[in-house]
Amino acid sequence: MIEENITIDYKSIRKIRGSTADFKDLAKSCVCFANAQGGVLVIGIEDKKQQPPNEQVVEIKEINETANKLRMYCYNVFITHSEILTHENGGQYFKIIVAPSKKSIATTTDGKIFMRIGDECHGVRSEEIIRLAAEKEAYQWEIIVTKYTLEQADASEITKLYDIIQLSDKVSSFVKHKNKIELLEYFNLIFEDKLTHLGVLWIGTPLLRNRLSYPITLQYIVYDENGNKKRKETWLHGEYNPYQLILEIEKNTIELNYFIELPIGLFRKKIPLYAKEVIREYLINAFAHKNYTISSDILIEVYPNKLAITSPGGLPMGITPQNILHTRHRRNPHIINLFQALGLMEGEGSGYDLIYELNSRDSKAFPIIESDFNTTRVIQHAELISEEEFLLMDYILHHFNLTNKEIITLGIISRHKKILSPRLADELQLNTEQRLRDFVHGLMDKGIVQSRGIKKGTEYLINPILYNKANTNSKPSLKTIEPYILKILIQEDLKIHIKTTTQALHKRIPDVSIEDIRKALNSLIKEEVILSDGAKKGKCYFLAKKNKL
Repeated sequence: MIEENITIDYKSIRKIRGSTADFKDLAKSCVCFANAQGGVLVIGIEDKKQQPPNEQVVEIKEINETANKLRMYCYNVFITHSEILTHENGGQYFKIIVAPSKKSIATTTDGKIFMRIGDECHGVRSEEIIRLAAEKEAYQWEIIVTKYTLEQADASEITKLYDIIQLSDKVSSFVKHKNKIELLEYFNLIFEDKLTHLGVLWIGTPLLRNRLSYPITLQYIVYDENGNKKRKETWLHGEYNPYQLILEIEKNTIELNYFIELPIGLFRKKIPLYAKEVIREYLINAFAHKNYTISSDILIEVYPNKLAITSPGGLPMGITPQNILHTRHRRNPHIINLFQALGLMEGEGSGYDLIYELNSRDSKAFPIIESDFNTTRVIQHAELISEEEFLLMDYILHHFNLTNKEIITLGIISRHKKILSPRLADELQLNTEQRLRDFVHGLMDKGIVQSRGIKKGTEYLINPILYNKANTNSKPSLKTIEPYILKILIQEDLKIHIKTTTQALHKRIPDVSIEDIRKALNSLIKEEVILSDGAKKGKCYFLAKKNKL
């Protein structure tokens, strides 16, 4: 069974039976799906079990009554249902299918609005209702038909688009066999001989693009160390379609092609400040997820140590900086389809997976994402986190074949040296221990990552042998110290300082996290090796008499 996500939710059969039935709660889930991307309620399976009880039986009458009652508790929600489904263990269940509400806002019958974010249902606050309404309108911008005819389009651009599609390995033969007009209709560039907004944007002349209310306009500004402008480039007059504009930006933004050199043995390795693939993903995200109902330029700001890209419109509803790795949403699906067909992107929502992977490969910080109602700003730092980590990652990636999610996971563990499983799950934007195991078990099987501890106390760290093999010349670090050695170190410290607080002890061994120090102190107290006096921040620790010199 697929785990719960933005488009699937599991509910126990108890939700529709007897005294535990709660159709209002199920209706809330339906409203959540309708206001996002649609989804499926699986009735008869609890998420943690991933399968129905093997003796569970469902009647068709129950399915019909459930669907009817849910319709009674929802407004602007289209609901259908499956037949009785049988799991391989013999247990029965069924599905409620909810279509996305593309133009209207779905609500419960008592007027409440909910939204599916990741695998959870959240109430929409009053200040977010306007944004949700705007999202519904923005979703339709691409296919609005204009007054301009196909004859007014740029014939050369139509031919170029057709030729690129024919060479693309992202397009099926079914699409490639279409003639030019059929191809334009397929990608929603025209409708009944009239250009859509997307058609004007892609195959229109510069004059037609300029007549759009809010076309793609872009400013590129370079700053010096003091924050003064050094150089500025602008693309404000619709000279290029999105495909051409990306190529023009990549050609003219020379500051983004700078690199640093890192000595590796007898050679020097060139490391770009920003990988070309990362820059392209940021640009495509800015174009594909731009809110085309807002009048504002896409802004690229280049500083000596970082890059910031600001685009009109906040993150799509349901997407946050905390779930952007795994949550999918298509604000402008037809633009995305065209980008995919041209080979500029792998698929909607996958861009940040690639960005995180490339930043892990190059030992760069992950992007900082800031979003409000009107703008989304992404900040990418240029410097290496450390030479040691880069050399380690470079060695591992040359000697092991890793998947996208393993590289991201490895990047997080290596920059922390040692990380607890809850923290690792949080940085990977995961919500269950089961999913975390899927990310780390391959690294452990290959001997790249080691673990110690159990359950939520499990710690992950890089196999220390790899540091030597990678010739990182890394200095010993107390960050990965074994708990029993840390306890010996604390005892030795107390022989010198007699009494100490947790904070004072942390100042003397700053490489060890204060959480690890607290764990060691609590363990030593339980073992009656040390004693404590006082409370809270004034609490002092000292050796028990039997352990003093």
